[in-house]
Amino acid sequence: MVDGRDRNALRVLVVEDDAGIADSLVRGLDGAGYDARSVAGGRAALAATPRPDVVLLDLGLPDIDGVEVCRLLRRGSDVAIIVVTARGEEGDRVVALDEGADDYLVKPFGLAELLARVRAVLRRTRPQEPEVLVHGSLAVDVRTHKVEFGGREIPLTPKEFDILQCLAADPGRVVTRQEILERAWDAHWYGPTKVLDVHMAALRRKLGSPRLIETVYGRGFRLGPAE
Repeated sequence: MVDGRDRNALRVLVVEDDAGIADSLVRGLDGAGYDARSVAGGRAALAATPRPDVVLLDLGLPDIDGVEVCRLLRRGSDVAIIVVTARGEEGDRVVALDEGADDYLVKPFGLAELLARVRAVLRRTRPQEPEVLVHGSLAVDVRTHKVEFGGREIPLTPKEFDILQCLAADPGRVVTRQEILERAWDAHWYGPTKVLDVHMAALRRKLGSPRLIETVYGRGFRLGPAE
C-alpha cells in the first residue's frame, strides 16, 4: 500500500475542472476498488504519471479542449478513454469517438452506470484472460472449468467457479460485491446480496483456506497473498 492505496488496483484518471464533480467521482471510484485521482486540465492529463488504465475525460476544460486531449492521448497510448460531459449533441459524440474515445457518457449520470461503462471498456481494451489463471498454488482453468489448489482438484459449482474466476483474473484487486453479482449471476441483478455470502462461504470451505479470499469491509473481496 502507498498512501493508503492498493498498488494492484486499476488506475483511473478523472479529468474534470469542477472540483465538486471530480471529488465525487474519485470517492465513488475508490469505493469500487479503483485507484482514482483527478486533474483539472488537459495539460495535467497529458503529463499524468504513472499512466492510468482509464481516463474519464470532460470536454469543457479550461486550457485545452477535451477533444484535442482525447486525440493526443490516443496518439500516444492505448489507454481506455470515456468522455463524461454535458455535451449531448450527436455531432459532439461523433467527433469524440472519431478521435479515439472508447465510450461517451452524458451528464448527469449515476455512479452505477459509470462503473458499468468502466468495466465494459476494460473488457474491450485489456488483453483477454489466459486460459489458466495462476495465483501461487491456485490454478483456475477457464477453458475446462477445473480448479486446483495445493495440488488437489477442487470440485466447484458453476456459480462458485464464476466467483473465483472473477477474483483470480486480477489477484489483489478489490472486486466489489456488485461486480461479482453481475459477473456470476446477471448484469441486471437486483436480488438479495446475501446469496453471494452463501456461495462465498461454500467456496472458502471447499478451498480449505479461509485466508485465500479476503473480505475488504465496505468494498468487496480480493485474493490474499499467494500460498
